[in-house]
Amino acid sequence: MKFVDEVTIEVISGKGGDGAIAFRREKFVPMGGPAGGDGGRGGDVIFEATDDLTTLYELSFTRKLKAENGQNGQPKDMIGANGKNLVVKVPVGTLVYDAETGQLLVDLDEKGQQEIIAKGGRGGRGNARFTSSVRRAPRIAEKGEPARELRLRLELKLLADVGLVGLPNAGKSTFLRSVSNARPKVADYPFTTLIPSLGIVKPEGATSFCMADIPGLIEGAHQGTGLGIQFLKHVERTRLLLHLVDTSQLDLEDVVKNYDVIMAELKAFSEELGNKPVIVAANKMDLPDSRELFPLFNEEMQKRGIKVFPVSGATREGVDDLLKYISSELKNIQVSKTIQANEEEKVYEYLAPFEIEETSEGYFTVVGAEIERLVAMTDFTNDEAIALFKRKLKKMGFIDELASMAADDEDVFAIGEMEFEYREFFD
Repeated sequence: MKFVDEVTIEVISGKGGDGAIAFRREKFVPMGGPAGGDGGRGGDVIFEATDDLTTLYELSFTRKLKAENGQNGQPKDMIGANGKNLVVKVPVGTLVYDAETGQLLVDLDEKGQQEIIAKGGRGGRGNARFTSSVRRAPRIAEKGEPARELRLRLELKLLADVGLVGLPNAGKSTFLRSVSNARPKVADYPFTTLIPSLGIVKPEGATSFCMADIPGLIEGAHQGTGLGIQFLKHVERTRLLLHLVDTSQLDLEDVVKNYDVIMAELKAFSEELGNKPVIVAANKMDLPDSRELFPLFNEEMQKRGIKVFPVSGATREGVDDLLKYISSELKNIQVSKTIQANEEEKVYEYLAPFEIEETSEGYFTVVGAEIERLVAMTDFTNDEAIALFKRKLKKMGFIDELASMAADDEDVFAIGEMEFEYREFFD
């Protein structure tokens, strides 16, 4: 399956069912009262994190995801059925952004975590709900609340305890194959690995952990050189970095430079990434040149306060000691919550009941969750519904706000998908 770590999709919740206008028509009950049932609630679009998926590949074929609409209310006080929720499974580590604003809505970083991304519209009330001491036979019902449509950008950031970094041909894939259940492609040329690989490492007598091989890091990676910019984000969540350095067929100056190149790229991508704890593994110790150079390289790293392990991914020399050390170090490193999702309960609602803005001469746009919902759920073909609509506008202060404006009778006010002339509010 192709590795895809970013997709843009549209999600649409279910529309609420319309309320019904009906009256009892039973034998021997000539003056039957209102009996129109409420509409059903529209289905929610819910994202669920699962470790059964490791890529957003399947969603890359999807342009639109829609939950089921609620059914309309029925006579005899029968409530319409609720629409079915749409549960969309995504890999653990998926970030959900509003594609229009760039706002992070939710971070799905735990297996089984479910989040409502687009809430279904509530069902409209039937005429049985509008009875009162003075209104015995109301011929009014609400429309269902409209669906919510969102354009989303999904970004996958792999969750791993250890990020395996290093220049191409440092032997990362061979090393990961030798220490875990991962089976990345191995060959003797740069950029063998074109996708991040995850593997579970189980050191003998120590706690297991997850390691990710991050491909494509070369000088300039944070600016898009090579493949690095595509994959640097995948090490942001890791708790510790294992930097694999090839010490064969190079002099000390080159080896140190190679180490510095990778560290500079990590820091250039994000300061927090550059400051993560680092363990260095001097790889390819099965080769004579590497064994000869190791003491000099180790001395240089010790001056910087960095611990170095001599290892060979091919023969597993020194690997067990390294893995046990990593396992013990992870116990002392807290998981960093670097990604903060929006914590507001209602992301898409305005704080004020309404806001009025003159967008062009004589044309005003009115925005606000409450007033837009009211317009969408009003049946403007029904005189009783229109009268109730105006009463609610007055109650929320909208009519008084209009009265204080220097507007002409022909000025137009757009609310949601409806347009009203100024004079219509005062008829």
